[in-house]
Amino acid sequence: MVSKEQKRGVLHEKLQILRSVTHSHAGDNMSIIADASSYIKDLKQKIAKLNQEIASAQHANVCQPLVSVEVLENGFLVNVFMDKCSPGVLASILEAFDEIGLSVLEARATCAGSFRLQAVGEEEGEDPIDARAVEQAVVQAIKNCPSN
Repeated sequence: MVSKEQKRGVLHEKLQILRSVTHSHAGDNMSIIADASSYIKDLKQKIAKLNQEIASAQHANVCQPLVSVEVLENGFLVNVFMDKCSPGVLASILEAFDEIGLSVLEARATCAGSFRLQAVGEEEGEDPIDARAVEQAVVQAIKNCPSN
C-alpha cells in the first residue's frame, strides 16, 4: 500500500515537471496548475492559427498555375499546368500570346480535371520577346480569366 507521503512526493514531482514544461515560476500548486492551464490555452491558439495558415497556403498552392517558358531557336516552348480546369483559361492564354506578338505554331491542351498546355510559339514582330515577359503574360492571363 502506498503511503500519503509517497503520494505527496509523486504529486510534487509531477507538479515540478509540469512547472518546468510550462516555464512557470509559481511556487504553490494552484498557481502551477493555473499557469499550465494558461499555457495550454496559448498552445491551442497557436495551433488554430497555424492550421489557418496551412489551409490558406494549401488553397493558394492549388490555385497557383505552374508556368515554364523555354527559349527555342526561333521562339518559345510554353508549358502550363493548373490543378483545376477553368472555362476560358485557354482562350485567355492565347489572347495573351497574341497581345505580346507570339504566334502559336503548335499546341496541345488537355482539360480532364486539371489543365495542361504545351505550346510552341514564334515571335511575330521584329522586337525580341523575353522569356520572362512570356511567362508573366501567361500568369497574368490566367489571373485575369473571368472564371478564376
